[in-house]
Amino acid sequence: MAKHLQDTTTLYNGVKMPWLGLGVFKVEEGPELVNAVKTAIKYGYRSVDTAAIYQNEEGVGQGIREGLEQAGISREELFVTSKVWNSDLGYESTLQAYEISLRKLGLDYLDLYLIHWPVEGKYKEAWRALETLYKEGRVKAIGVSNFHIHHLEDLLKDAEIKPMVNQVEFHPRLTQKELRKYCKEQGIQFEAWSPLMQGQLLDNPVLKEIADQYGKSVAQIILRWDLQHGVVTIPKSTKEHRIIENGSVFDFELTKEEMERIDVLNQNHRVGPDPDNFDF
Repeated sequence: MAKHLQDTTTLYNGVKMPWLGLGVFKVEEGPELVNAVKTAIKYGYRSVDTAAIYQNEEGVGQGIREGLEQAGISREELFVTSKVWNSDLGYESTLQAYEISLRKLGLDYLDLYLIHWPVEGKYKEAWRALETLYKEGRVKAIGVSNFHIHHLEDLLKDAEIKPMVNQVEFHPRLTQKELRKYCKEQGIQFEAWSPLMQGQLLDNPVLKEIADQYGKSVAQIILRWDLQHGVVTIPKSTKEHRIIENGSVFDFELTKEEMERIDVLNQNHRVGPDPDNFDF
């Protein structure tokens, strides 16, 4: 079990991925973004998750460069994720999208590159491109995002390399039990986006009660619940005190009963699009 902000899970190919990272969804280019990334690195985060569609890879790259220099650590100590957008899914176009992301980030390689959404008829060609990048040693790990079980099964029919990660919406109102079980059986690391349900759970009475017992915030309880479920999590924040708070979840442990109390909050409720029904 993760005991420290820099603790990692080992993906099935041997690559180590931090259990907790910084997400930057909806954070626009500019000083706020650069500072958030620098702040996260300063306080011990070793993982940053972005995507081409966020249109903030340049700022993330700047934050990484300045943050690494400030902390006196090397690029190799950081785990950087980006994702190929739907309009670039295809063999050549995905290879090209990877180069563009690298250039914007100012990096020589990514630690993890994901297919952002399972666009029907397109994700297999994109996966072939990810396999090429991986075989050539251009990226340390490859995976998918927002894939249901049937998408994964379909991908695995033709894939040479199994995805190392599946990053999906996951929080106490959407516990994804079957998908988590499937990923575990397949050796695919499960990762949560929107772990705090975009703030919608912060006044939940059950979570508040548990939080009060530990002298923690509701956000910290949810992130701890993620980790104890073996789920990698990437809460988004740009505020220094929140970045510190989100990373301070390694000094307590939820009991089995508390975990179950949180599990039963599930309503299969999404705040994001349904991977079976999106039109972008």
